[in-house]
Amino acid sequence: MKKTIIDAGHGGEDPGAVSEKLREKDLTLKIALYTEEHLKNNYEVEVKMTRRNDVFVSLNERARIANRFKADLFVSIHINSSINGTGFESFIYTDTGEQTLQFQKILHKEIEAALVAEGTFKNRGLKTANYFVLRKTNMPAILTENLFIDLDAEYLSSESFLKNIGVAHARGIAKCLNLQEKI
Repeated sequence: MKKTIIDAGHGGEDPGAVSEKLREKDLTLKIALYTEEHLKNNYEVEVKMTRRNDVFVSLNERARIANRFKADLFVSIHINSSINGTGFESFIYTDTGEQTLQFQKILHKEIEAALVAEGTFKNRGLKTANYFVLRKTNMPAILTENLFIDLDAEYLSSESFLKNIGVAHARGIAKCLNLQEKI
């Protein structure tokens, strides 16, 4: 059975990006839990979360969890921050294999389609970065930046919007791993 790690960015004393009313750590956890729920309810897959509540998990421990689990895919969920930024982007490690790039394209397309269904959002593209969790995991790893906490707060405050983004992550993961649907 295929295995995936869902990593809700930040947590505990690390709030991530913040706005007047929102904290990244809360939003990423909600999206991650919706992702897990949709995967478990609809596909034959083992899912492990790096965190299930508001606790701090170091970057090193997040990579260790994924590597010990021997996951087939690692997905780290984040929200961007900038006073004038908007849109969606995804990242893979700068020096990675073709499979990771293909997985990034699949996941990015699925999330982008969900965002387009919700409104008009800028596609900020498929990018590479030297992020710790992308570099230190031993499997294909993708980090998603799901809108901006400042300018996209109206959307990010909607529970149904967060659920749709979580479901889009799940559908993308299922396509990447060719998961069998439950009957």
